[in-house]
Amino acid sequence: MARAFSWLMPHPLLTLILTVVWMLLQNEISAGMIVFGLILGIIIPWGTSIWWPDTPKGFRPVKMVRYSLIVLWDIIVANIEVAWIVLTVPAAKLKPAWIVVPLKLREPEAITLLAGTITLTPGTVSADLSDKGRCLLVHVLHTDDPDGIRDEIITRYEARLLEIFS
Repeated sequence: MARAFSWLMPHPLLTLILTVVWMLLQNEISAGMIVFGLILGIIIPWGTSIWWPDTPKGFRPVKMVRYSLIVLWDIIVANIEVAWIVLTVPAAKLKPAWIVVPLKLREPEAITLLAGTITLTPGTVSADLSDKGRCLLVHVLHTDDPDGIRDEIITRYEARLLEIFS
């Protein structure tokens, strides 16, 4: 029975998420808003499903929630650190760096999530991905230890993403 409706809802979790997000954006719970949210939740994944031929296998949502909480915490901490750098370090004494991060990740979704995480965290920006997807080029606003930043990205983010997408 579930297979019979897979053409209608190719990504049921995404349908649910889109419906909930619609309800949150509307800030109103009514039958009409729920129905319209469900319509959007069905049409958007259905319309974009042709671009999702290789959905990740073995995705672990519970680990993703933990990862999201870690990223949120890191964003808060990095905001404070960047504010401190901006307020206390003269521009002439800034030590920006370009860092090449070798990747063990192979899933495009996981690599995209890593690059997005790095860019969302203030003070760092994902600038480029190598042709084969084996390395990520990251710019750091200020660091005394580029290798330490690289190792932290690998252990704090990439290792967790490997667990999530394995």
